Amino acid sequence: MSAIPSEVARSYGDLPNSWRLGKLKFSARVRNSNVDKKTEDGEEPVRLCNYTDVYYNDRITPDMDFMEATATESEIERFTLKQGQVIITKDSEGWDDIGIPAYVTEDMPGVLCGYHLSVLEPDGESLDGAFLSWLCRADPLNDQFKLGSNGVTRYGLGQYPLKSSFIPLPDIDTQRRIAGYLDDKTARIDALIEKKWALLDRLAEKRQALITRAVTRGLNPAAPLKDSGVDWLGQVPAHWEVWPLKRYLTESQYGISEALSEAGEVAILRMGNIQNLGVDLTELKFVDEVAPFLLLQDNDVLFNRTNSIDLVGKSAIYKGTYDGALSFASYLARFRFDGRYLPEFANFVFGTEQLLEYARTMAFRAIGQANLNPTRFAEIALPVPPVDEQKAIIEFLTPHGEQTEAVTSQITTSIEKLTEYRAALVTAAVTGKIRALLTDPAPAALIEEA
Repeated sequence: MSAIPSEVARSYGDLPNSWRLGKLKFSARVRNSNVDKKTEDGEEPVRLCNYTDVYYNDRITPDMDFMEATATESEIERFTLKQGQVIITKDSEGWDDIGIPAYVTEDMPGVLCGYHLSVLEPDGESLDGAFLSWLCRADPLNDQFKLGSNGVTRYGLGQYPLKSSFIPLPDIDTQRRIAGYLDDKTARIDALIEKKWALLDRLAEKRQALITRAVTRGLNPAAPLKDSGVDWLGQVPAHWEVWPLKRYLTESQYGISEALSEAGEVAILRMGNIQNLGVDLTELKFVDEVAPFLLLQDNDVLFNRTNSIDLVGKSAIYKGTYDGALSFASYLARFRFDGRYLPEFANFVFGTEQLLEYARTMAFRAIGQANLNPTRFAEIALPVPPVDEQKAIIEFLTPHGEQTEAVTSQITTSIEKLTEYRAALVTAAVTGKIRALLTDPAPAALIEEA
């Protein structure tokens, strides 16, 4: 007999009288998969349930689009998916991605658990698979998985710490009742979260349409139009000009390439700080010093010059709101303008989907990466209204953007609270804190088990 670690006992709290804590290995078979994605001569054709199939789905179902591969007879015998199993992620580049579960809903002949995953197969008598799947999502068990993993740049969860993790074990009927309750409650929460995400998408689409209309057609719907001669732009008001961006630039500049740290005299903006045409000043990194010409000033416009292709070209305007020295990383570029093209107007133009799509065709591409250097970006022809009209468009769009950001923030906060509530509900249910689900709600001491 070995004592339950005190930190594990504290994480579960007081359990009901009839519940006990036991090691996972006494209630489930645990196997780490070694089935790779290769197709080899002499092996049997199979389909593989891979890392992303588990990571992005709560349940593994037969209608999923599994990849084709081959496997040996031994692998097929050991790793064919069966109803009631729980598949979890055992390897990851991020510590937080260890132990993500998915429940196997039915037997799936010919579908195998792939590499970087573990199969947990409950005995069905002391442990129910659906209950175990919810347990894996709860902090007390998932934290044991994380702490049991090893690595620095990549983390892996071995069989010993996995098998030695402690789980609560109510009677099997209570487990099934808890699993059914969580299936129902979380489905409702997830549906509400999905509706809120859809609302955020609609708000973003509405804002995008408003910006595009204003910066390409102006504010006067009766203004006569002319062909801009630019494919991405189409028609523009007849009195507007169309010129390459470089005509209006006083500077285009790459950011710093120094190693960043958690402390220093100068804060550094990175790609993640470019949000919704503005600058997010949270989660900053730092360096000790930078050349003065690399410090940001009010109305500097930045854009992502290198990243995955869907992120290249994202822009933001810095409005001088940081209380301290602020610079930018090398994968960003900075533009400054000569007064004939207002930076706020330029930032709105940069944010249009049509321009982004066109700009990305000019990027140099490599495997998994694209690079749009400032010189090539500056060759793009842009709409150029008179300065007074640029000001009017800025004054029209800015309050709409602020209003959209306020509503977006409220919805995002609501999603975060719902997500937190969902996690808390799961943990409360699987640790016996929801009395209506219990046959014996009275708390008792934990039972030690080797």
